[in-house]
Parts: sequence; structure tokens; C-alpha cells
Amino acid sequence: MKKIAATIAASAIAATAVEAEDRRPRVAPPAVYETAPGLGHFTDDVLFGEVWERKELSPRDRSLVTVATLVATGKSAQTGGHVRRALDNGLKPDEIGEVITHLAFYTGWPNAMSAVTETKKVFNERGIGPVLSSEADRIELEAAAEAARTATVDANVAPTAPALADLTNRTLFGDLWQRPDLSARDRSLVTMTALIAIGQSEQLPFHANRAMDNGLSSSEVSEVVTHVAFYAGWPRAMSAVPVLKTVLEARASAEKISDAPAKVRVTRAGEGEASAPEQYFTGVVETSGLYKSDAPARIGGATVSFSAGARTAWHTHPLGQTLFIISGTGLVQMEGGPIETVRPGDVVWIPPQVKHWHGASREEAMSHFAVAEALDGSAVTWMEKVSDLDYSKVGRID
Repeated sequence: MKKIAATIAASAIAATAVEAEDRRPRVAPPAVYETAPGLGHFTDDVLFGEVWERKELSPRDRSLVTVATLVATGKSAQTGGHVRRALDNGLKPDEIGEVITHLAFYTGWPNAMSAVTETKKVFNERGIGPVLSSEADRIELEAAAEAARTATVDANVAPTAPALADLTNRTLFGDLWQRPDLSARDRSLVTMTALIAIGQSEQLPFHANRAMDNGLSSSEVSEVVTHVAFYAGWPRAMSAVPVLKTVLEARASAEKISDAPAKVRVTRAGEGEASAPEQYFTGVVETSGLYKSDAPARIGGATVSFSAGARTAWHTHPLGQTLFIISGTGLVQMEGGPIETVRPGDVVWIPPQVKHWHGASREEAMSHFAVAEALDGSAVTWMEKVSDLDYSKVGRID
């Protein structure tokens, strides 16, 4: 009898558990369970039963990320439901409106206009009146970072699309990013989310760094890409992971260096003497005193000595280059420009992305100290060699 009673009790407990499971709130629409029951399971048990419950992002941030992903990818049919959830999770109507405004610049006006239509329906349902722009003080952007960003846009964009460069500096960063309707952190969070969602990994390093500078933690960055995987797809998330890995590792390395005691490092004259790579130079060229700064600095340089007639190949530098002439007589030319003669004490500045070469005159050797900054780990892009015919056009130096 005891065994029978125990069996009955166990069965009752099991039945109660099944009933409890059956009573679990379902999130997916009924049609999902009737058409794709597996999708219903993953929606209820994984996406909302697990991912949305994770503490690495607050419910408000998860709604911000979700709405941004839906707007960025043009999923207007899903936008209304998540705008409702966003309001419930603490996002203000004006913040939701500003998310849409912000993403018009990063994912296109059509997506933003479609999102406005669905969002207005929700606002009408809830009696939310017209949204007004904030009258708070505008957000001040970090001056040095803005100067560097502006210089990069002017060098890389303005020569090809001057109007785009102007609008980038004047409207996108000079107006939109300074609007107080959304915090700097939230703007960065929305931008990073959108770039992952639409597969624009090339733009991600700048904006991921900007996001963390604006207050997003590394664990939150990691959770953003995890959350976006469910709303934009695994391939988009997986493509973003290597890019974010590089950013996080670089920042971790920089933090270790900043925590270490400051120490002066001296590169002695003649250290590391080596022949320059033949594929990038013509003639006998020797380098020495090669140095590279530690992150977050990105400057590096070396002393380069050219025998008479020796020169570099054509090349560019992403952030420009400075040459200090130490000895001899040298030559430098930008593409399409005249050949300039340089002598000891002269300082040469080559702007970013300007194709050029430099080297010694035909009659006399030359040494210079070269300094350049790296962008995303690269300080130079090498091109074809300067032909003997082109070099022969150099006049004799008197």
C-alpha cells in the first residue's frame, strides 16, 4: 500500500508540474504554435524566458536595443509591440521619438518614416500627446576627439563628396549628436546596435569605442551583440564579434598600461638596424631606432637612411606623416605635384591619404626621421614603386 501511495503522490506532483507548465504565459501569437511550434518554444523559453531575463542589460536597455534593431532593419510590423514594451520598461515617448530620428541618419529615412507610423498608433492608444524637442542644454562633445574625427572626414570624404563631409561635420555630429533628447550613452548604444543589425562592421570600431567612452561597459557591449542576434539574425551578430573582440582587447590593454607605473622608454641610436624591405624601396635603404608607442597612443617612427638614388615606393598614411631631414639632400613628391628638394633641418608634412614618395637625390645620400600615426592598427599603405623613368626626371641638384 505504501508503494502504491508513493506512486500516486509522484504522479500527482508530475501532473501538477505539467499543469503549471501549461499555464505558463505564452508570448508568441497563437498562430505561431499552430504553424511553427518550435518557434513558439524558443520564443517563450529562450528569448523571453531567458535572454530578456538576463541582468547584463536592464529591461529598458533591452527595449532600446530591440526597437533600434527593428527600426534599423525595417521590421515595422513588429515595431508597435516593442514600442509598447519599451514604454512599459521605462523609455519615455520623447526618447523613442529621438531613437527614430537618430536612426534616420544611420539606416535611412524610409525606415524611420515607417517606424513613425507604427509608433504614432501606440502613442494614440495610450493617449500620448505631441512630443516636443527638449529645451535642455545641448550635449558637449569632447573637443580633441571631435577635432580628430573632423580631420579624418575632411581628409577621406571631402575630396570625393564635399557635401557629405560638410553634412557629416555640421549636421550629424554638429547637431544630431548634441541634441539632449537622448543621452550620449543611449545614442551610442542605438548606433552600435544599428550597425550590428545592418551588418556595417567597418563602422563598428569607431562607434564601439565611442559607446564605451560614453559609459557603456564591456559586459553591456557583449550583451548587445547577443541580444541583437535574436532580432537581426545570428550571421549579423557573428560578423560583429571579431570586430568587437579587437576593440575590447585594445581597450583592456590600454587600461593595463594606464594602471602600470609611468616609465620613460629610450630607444638608443642605431638600435635595430636593418635593411628596408625591397618590395617597398628602390636602392640601398637602412632603418634604425624603430619605435612604437603603447596604446592608447598610436604614434611610431624610425630613422631611415637612403643611399644616393634610393627612394620609397608610392604610398599613403591614414593620418599623415612628418619627416625631419637629418642629413644630406632629399626629394619628396606628392602625386601630380612638383618634386621638392629638402635639406637638413627641413620638416616635411604629408597630409592623410596623400599618395607620395620620398628619398635621396641622385648625387647625395639622405637620412630622415619619419613619424606617423596608426589608424585601426595600420600606419601605411604601400603601392607601386617609383619607376626609374619617373625618377630620371629629377633634375641635378646644384
